[in-house]
Amino acid sequence: MGHRVCNQEQTIMLKNPAAKYRPFPAVQLADRQWPSRTITRPPIWMSTDLRDGNQALIEPMSPEKKLRFFEMLVKIGIKEIEVGFPSASQTDFDFVRMLVEENRIPDDVTIIVLTQARDELIRRTVESAAGAKRAIVHVYNSVAPVFRRVVFGMEQEEIVQIAVKGTQLIKSLVAQHPQTQWGLEYSPESFSTTELDFSKRIVDAVSAVWQPTPQNPMIVNLPSTVEASTPNVYADQIEWMCRHLERRESLVISVHPHNDRGTAVAAAELAVMAGADRVEGCLFGNGERTGNVDLVTLAMNLYTQGVDPGLDF
Repeated sequence: MGHRVCNQEQTIMLKNPAAKYRPFPAVQLADRQWPSRTITRPPIWMSTDLRDGNQALIEPMSPEKKLRFFEMLVKIGIKEIEVGFPSASQTDFDFVRMLVEENRIPDDVTIIVLTQARDELIRRTVESAAGAKRAIVHVYNSVAPVFRRVVFGMEQEEIVQIAVKGTQLIKSLVAQHPQTQWGLEYSPESFSTTELDFSKRIVDAVSAVWQPTPQNPMIVNLPSTVEASTPNVYADQIEWMCRHLERRESLVISVHPHNDRGTAVAAAELAVMAGADRVEGCLFGNGERTGNVDLVTLAMNLYTQGVDPGLDF
């Protein structure tokens, strides 16, 4: 039996990781309030199993499997379900149309369809959900410095205009389908690695176009697209945004934690303590890389603290 020889130079870790890596910057929030708060009611739950979870599978679900999964989520009690990325997949588009045309969506459930802030994709997305009783168009564009510099080669104002023009188009398109009660969800992708003042600027610009009200709020989703800090830093970011965003009373603040550092559940819980109203995730933490936040663990953590999560597994 032969012996395997390891090349130590190829396998050894850096003796001084500070030569390559640096700590994630802290948020300047000396009077933070979230550490003294207790969660006394559940957040709004949004399942992205059929979109973020599905696209992480080696073999994505067939329409039949997606329908069974959708019906299971409804039975569990989830009222907001992201059903796909219809502009990126004919399968997803056909699935959304099936839900609408075959009246598969209960009256108390809202479907959500994801799109990038690009005109042709937005048009296809609105087309997919038209006719549903209630639907939310979830639009996003990446805002982090590395994306602005390396991917897009754009300045901040150009990135803001992508979100603004996308929102304007959505607003004009959904007005052509008054039979559906439309909502908007905006995500500044890579929020957790973006300057807070710029995140505020772009969210405020989007809400200025959409003009939400307390009766018809806009969802602002603040994702930890790649988990890069400890959960307390994410909570500080959420509290800072809750304090500084314009039209806060007309916004639903949502979080979408990923589990790259293994702390997505803690990040979601602290974010709710910091003011988040809504959590997006997947059952048992399915999702890209190390997964999305686990909605089952979050719900059962509330349950064992005497808080009814509003879900039944």
